[in-house]
Amino acid sequence: MNWKASIAAAVTLLLWSSAFAGIRYGLEAGYTAGHVVLIRFLSASLAFAVYALVKRVRIPRLRDVPVIAVLSFCGISIYHIALTFGELTVPAGTASLIIATAPAFSALLAAFALRERLNLVGWGGILLGFVGIAVIAFGSGTGPAFTRGALLILLSALGTSVFFVYQKPLFARYSPIDMTAWFTWFGTIPMLWFLPGLLVQIQHAPVQATLVGVYVGVFPAAIAYGAWAIALSSGRIGLVMSTLYLEPVLAILVAWVWLGEIPRLLSLLGGLIAIVGVIVTNVWGRGRSDDRAAQATEAVLAEAVANMAPGDGETICEKG
Repeated sequence: MNWKASIAAAVTLLLWSSAFAGIRYGLEAGYTAGHVVLIRFLSASLAFAVYALVKRVRIPRLRDVPVIAVLSFCGISIYHIALTFGELTVPAGTASLIIATAPAFSALLAAFALRERLNLVGWGGILLGFVGIAVIAFGSGTGPAFTRGALLILLSALGTSVFFVYQKPLFARYSPIDMTAWFTWFGTIPMLWFLPGLLVQIQHAPVQATLVGVYVGVFPAAIAYGAWAIALSSGRIGLVMSTLYLEPVLAILVAWVWLGEIPRLLSLLGGLIAIVGVIVTNVWGRGRSDDRAAQATEAVLAEAVANMAPGDGETICEKG
């Protein structure tokens, strides 16, 4: 992985890892889950609007709008709404462990939707990943049962997996940051459902909680998603994605320092099992022919993005 992709991935991991604790902080400070997620993505949308004022953001082709809208709903709306509501009952560190299983869902979706072949080791890794998910979910509550919060965060992992698997073809036609801006704008629209009462709650909530809400919108959302798009477009997708295995470790450390949270031992065990399953699937689960095909696809996508003319297509807010 080159230096540009490495730096972008590192920035993404540090910011994303702080989001879990930031969300939990807003909830504990008295904000409703709906208002936490809305403040976050109104801030992220505003950040990308400012970006559009100084840079060119390409307007999507009409035929691509339905795909962008659906992916935004899965990867932004469902992911962040379900995650935020899930953290009402699930600690920040435990939530990060469940989200870390998303690559298992991605591999499963790719096997069926994109016909990426998995060998027996790959299927075994996916099974191990789901065993880990079950252990995390059981360990996130006070008794031996799945909590609603754990199931909501599991839905988040599924939503972001759909988002990652099906967005790849769009990067052959649009720059990564432009796509991230449109995903954010489209994904924020369903969150407006939570708009009633927002101004009243902002007036009564602690200022620090509001500032944290803005922080998790501008930094772990807007800036981190943009950095992640740069990492994916600058390095090998497989190598970049593998850095996500570090996210739960960083998220648990941030939650420990910031909130004093430490996940239950059973959740940590489940997280370890799940991450091992994901690594097995992604490292040893595909045949050599599939690896070569994936590398060829990545090369074509990277070349298409690199060779895209800066002025290709319509843009909004051109500089000068």
